[in-house]
Amino acid sequence: MQIEQAGWSGDGDFTRQVLAVLQEVAGIAALRVENAPATRTEADYHFLSNEIFVRFATVARWTVSRTAGLPWPRRIDHPLLSLAEIQSALAGRPDVGPADYADAGMLQYLRTDRIVAPYQTRGIKLVELLRIYRL
Repeated sequence: MQIEQAGWSGDGDFTRQVLAVLQEVAGIAALRVENAPATRTEADYHFLSNEIFVRFATVARWTVSRTAGLPWPRRIDHPLLSLAEIQSALAGRPDVGPADYADAGMLQYLRTDRIVAPYQTRGIKLVELLRIYRL
């Protein structure tokens, strides 16, 4: 499996957990992780937005179609997985759980944590938004 992380800063514990689970799923050819432009930091909260793009492994099937009356072989690539199967694989893991939003083209997770540094009375709220798309 090929993983491209050049566009990702490495922030986000939940994103790391999901990447570890996706690496175990058979049928995924490549993963690309990027920071989304919605990421921002204020004085009392951090909003991380990451995106994972999944490319599924494919199997080639040949079919014959007619072009100008002549039989012509065509190669059609069919993916081995679907986004719904990825969703069920992630939902079955207790450290990830079901997606907060899912449709035919995207899975979305939203996690929040409160981080209180030692010797501080006020903490920082960390909001992590993760979207998974099919390439």
